[in-house]
Amino acid sequence: MHRRSLLKYMSMCSAGAAFSLSYPSLEAAIASQGENEWGYGQEDGPQLWGELSPDFSVCQMGQQQSPIDLRGAIATELAEPEITYREIPLKILNNGHTIQVNTEWGNRLILDGQDFELLQFHFHHPSEHMRESQIYAMELHFVHRNAKGEFAVLGVLLQEGKENETLQSIWDVIPTEAGEEQTIDKVKINIAQLLPAQRTTYRYFGSLTTPPCSELVYWVIFEQPIEISKQQVEQFAQIFPWNARPIQSLNRRFLLKSL
Repeated sequence: MHRRSLLKYMSMCSAGAAFSLSYPSLEAAIASQGENEWGYGQEDGPQLWGELSPDFSVCQMGQQQSPIDLRGAIATELAEPEITYREIPLKILNNGHTIQVNTEWGNRLILDGQDFELLQFHFHHPSEHMRESQIYAMELHFVHRNAKGEFAVLGVLLQEGKENETLQSIWDVIPTEAGEEQTIDKVKINIAQLLPAQRTTYRYFGSLTTPPCSELVYWVIFEQPIEISKQQVEQFAQIFPWNARPIQSLNRRFLLKSL
């Protein structure tokens, strides 16, 4: 697929999402989450999200949902994402669904000429996306937003291996109970160290993987995983034994992979 076709395709997906959805901003999505209880169990899990609230109907009815199995991708020339991350103070919280680190202004992603600001990053156990039907130990999502209220999420797969020193500085102060944001003054995080060295990526248009499942997300998943130790995975799993949405159908979308 040529780059011009890709941009046309992405533009059409974005226009469709803006027309069909009622959550143009992160604030609205967060507000909805707070008003309606959901989780990953038998009584409030992904299989029931669409029935828990009318606000969550896209979780059940949407045709561009995430995550997906990264297989059958179309290889094409794609501009490498321009990522400008800097060291930040650690602002961490357990929001009841995951461990989230909030970021400060100035961490940017430029994707196909669009400028996105990094808002936060968080973790899923096990991975939400699969690669060629392979599931990974965990997945890390960097959530960005542009001026139009659209999201771009960088996804990093985490595989078991050696201890990840950057993650360990987060794990050392990880909150085990849900609560408000905590600022750990003595800890600084170099976000760029949580990205893989190789920048081959998968691209597709999809949704938030949590309610309200809004279909306004440009997904960029790195092919190369980063490593995390078994002990680090187990520590996270003690807090969140399972916080991953099942694989969704690709339907009529294109899955692209950079050359």
